Amino acid sequence: MFGWFTRFLKNAKGVNQQFGNAGEAEAARFLERLGYKIASRQLRGRYGELDLVAFDGETIVFVEVKTRASTAAGHPTESITLAKQKKITQSALAVLKRNRWLNRKARLDVVSIIWPTSDEPPQIQHYINAFEPVGFGQMYS
Repeated sequence: MFGWFTRFLKNAKGVNQQFGNAGEAEAARFLERLGYKIASRQLRGRYGELDLVAFDGETIVFVEVKTRASTAAGHPTESITLAKQKKITQSALAVLKRNRWLNRKARLDVVSIIWPTSDEPPQIQHYINAFEPVGFGQMYS
């Protein structure tokens, strides 16, 4: 009975995922032009996914990428709630622990991309140290 609706939702999710992946690729190219070294993309772990893990010199940078076609539903960064910040913090801390990088500098950045059409260049904003680690066992003591 609702087969058409299920197919519609699956197709919409696939389109959104492709759009998000294109945004992450664009963010990686943008950061590489700034001299960052991309270490990992779409790093999945126990607490969620880290979009990009990069090195800015000696600093480990965990980058959340938000891509939108417009600001009709708000700026892309507005979707990074306190709960999302906590998940990013937990994921980043897990990576630092797993790689024995707890003694290294680390930060949490956000790259916002507004990309109305594929014919237009995206509008990219990079927020360095966008938010402080959130929750118990933060990255810095």
